[in-house]
Order: sequence, then structure tokens, then C-alpha cells
Amino acid sequence: MKAFLEHINIGDGDKTFNSYDLCLTKFEFRWHYHPEYEITLITRGSGKRIVGDSFENFSDGDLVMIGPFVPHTWVSSQTEQSPLTATVVQFSEKYISGILNFKECAAIKTLLEKSTRGLFYEQQKTMAASKLIRDLPVKTGFERVLLFLQLLNLLSIETNTALASAHYQPVNGRGQESRINKVCGFLQKNFTGTVSVHKTAELIHLSDSAFCRFFKRATGVTFSDYVNELRISHACYLLTASDKTIAEIAAESGFESITYFNRIFLKKKKAGPREFRKMNL
Repeated sequence: MKAFLEHINIGDGDKTFNSYDLCLTKFEFRWHYHPEYEITLITRGSGKRIVGDSFENFSDGDLVMIGPFVPHTWVSSQTEQSPLTATVVQFSEKYISGILNFKECAAIKTLLEKSTRGLFYEQQKTMAASKLIRDLPVKTGFERVLLFLQLLNLLSIETNTALASAHYQPVNGRGQESRINKVCGFLQKNFTGTVSVHKTAELIHLSDSAFCRFFKRATGVTFSDYVNELRISHACYLLTASDKTIAEIAAESGFESITYFNRIFLKKKKAGPREFRKMNL
């Protein structure tokens, strides 16, 4: 799957890096990449995050750093209510290269090198970094630059987890943007109904086998696993937000078999639906 190149304006006006707040009704599937580094803090929202071939859940407090040319997107869950908010920091290699020659910045240099696979930070360990990110959009002048350098220093010493696999090789280009957006948009709208490989493959004029290879390379998971992730996330919402029976929730989430639903739920959540409901009420 090819991602499209996003143009980011940095250096306009009196700012040498971007820091801004986002407030959206939903995070739509938008598979893209850019030559800038990006730090994204989700302040409100939940759904799926795809970075390279990493496919994982995200929720409030999700903090990720992404290096240049790494394709990525966030997709909010259908049950999520607006507004959804995030704070984003973007900076170019040209901007940061000037300080990397200082020996004191060796850890930051290593951080930037590691970010080529995308880095995830656990919320409990990065409260200080998250506060700096939230403060950046309202800071100006030299204080803004100092805050930015403090942020990079904190991220360089905090424990992080690489997202994309070591062997992942992105295939970037504008030509396939409409294909993946069409596929994932279709799945987001129809996962509670009957969706098949064949029907979805027809949307982008691929054979079933070619589509499965295309999808696995893009998301890091199989088509069926992706659909099941969407369905289980929806089921989790219904289990905690309604009094519907397990059978009703399974059917409304797109599972035709209650036995299959119970097996997939246990595999994904390490607990059965009833146990999950008790733990989250």
C-alpha cells in the first residue's frame, strides 16, 4: 500500500517548527507521510493507530513520535463522541540538525534515529513530556524553543517502544491514496454487517489474493483480524454502555456465531465478554 506525501509548511512567519492543537469531530483514515518529524499526543479520543505495519489501539494520553517518511494514520472508533482532540509538534531535519553536533545532544540524536520506526510512550511514564506538549502551542519566542528542547530531552531518556517492525519497508507514493482510503472507509462504515475479502477487493479492482497481500503489508494484520478488531472494539463499548445480552451484542457487532464471538473476544481481551463487563462496570 502506498501512502501519499503530505506537504507541511514549516518556517513560515516567525516560527521554525509547528505546534498546534487539533479539534475534530472524528479522526478519519488518512494514510500519509512527510519528511518532517512528528510528535502526536491524543488528548481525547480512541480508536486504531497505524504506524508502518503496526496496528494498535489508542486512547486518551496516547503519545507517539514518528520519523520522516513513515506512513501513519489515526482512526477514531464509531462509538467515540466528539470533540476529539490532539496536540501535534512537527519539525524538520534541517531545523534540528544544528544542535546534534553537540556532545550533550547525543541522546536526542539517538532518539531521532530510532523514530524511523515510530515510537510509543506509555502514558504513566510521560506525564511531564505530555505537559510540555500541551504547553507548546501557547508559548512564543525563546521560551518556546527552550520548551521544545526540553521535550526532546525528556523523550530521549524515557522508555519507548518501536512500533513498525524492523523489516518494514514503506512504499510511499500518491497513486494508492484513494485505494486505501476507500477500503478503510468502507470497513469503518460496514464492519457490523457482512463484509468479505471478495467484496472489499472489488472496490479497488484487485483479486482476492492480491488484495490480502496488499492489506497485510499495509496494516501488519490480516483482513479478518482487522475487521475483528473493529467489531470487538464496538462490542466492548456495548458491553459497558448498555444492558443488552451477550448474544445481542455479538450480533450487533457483526458476529454471526456467538461461539466465534466468544472465542475472538477472549483472544483479544484476555477475558470473556461477561468477565469484561463485570470488570468495567
